[in-house]
Amino acid sequence: MIMQYHSIKPAVFWERPNRFTARVLVDGAVTTVHMKNTGRCRELLQPGAAVILEEASHPGRKTRYSLVAVYKGKMLVNIDSQAPNQVVFEGLQTGALPEFSKLKHLAREVSFGNSRFDLYYETGKKQGFIEVKGVTLERERVALFPDAPTERGSKHLLELGEAVRMGYEGCIFFLIQMRGPVCFQPNTAMDPKFTAALRLAKETGVRVLAYDAVVTADGLVLGSPVPVAI
Repeated sequence: MIMQYHSIKPAVFWERPNRFTARVLVDGAVTTVHMKNTGRCRELLQPGAAVILEEASHPGRKTRYSLVAVYKGKMLVNIDSQAPNQVVFEGLQTGALPEFSKLKHLAREVSFGNSRFDLYYETGKKQGFIEVKGVTLERERVALFPDAPTERGSKHLLELGEAVRMGYEGCIFFLIQMRGPVCFQPNTAMDPKFTAALRLAKETGVRVLAYDAVVTADGLVLGSPVPVAI
């Protein structure tokens, strides 16, 4: 339930030329770094924002650093899109998520229908799928998802509902990559179709969970449950 970074370095955000790279001021020079989140993150990635970089572990990569976190005021927000899956996976392995007990089998990236879900599990009697979504958008202490329209996200919800109708368990797990929000809700203004799909999935029997995370410069740790308002 821990995502750990190594060889971290503070920097200052400069600009974002495209989805995959950013330019930051580090060691007195403006340098191109890899973005570990292809989402918009516009509310976070403002010129002058303090950011955290991780140095690449293998030489020869085009960019020496990856941008993994950014300060929003005093609140540090992890924006590594790979981190939520790892944290939830480890939380399930270690029994840190009481909603899922006595797991006999746990696997990642398992196909069902036309989707590939992040996690698949088995207990003595049940089989289920979990789709994990990282949440980086916060407004007035409310965590929101998505920060951009996501047809893929709606598709996953509909597929989870179909899995539940076929006898599986299904869960959409929102990992809020910060500590501070007091509740989670879908970002209806940004993507009303996702909200509709989430409500339909919940009515079908898909479990909707949200947890926050304790974020530090060198990683993040699974936090506590956060109320969900749909």
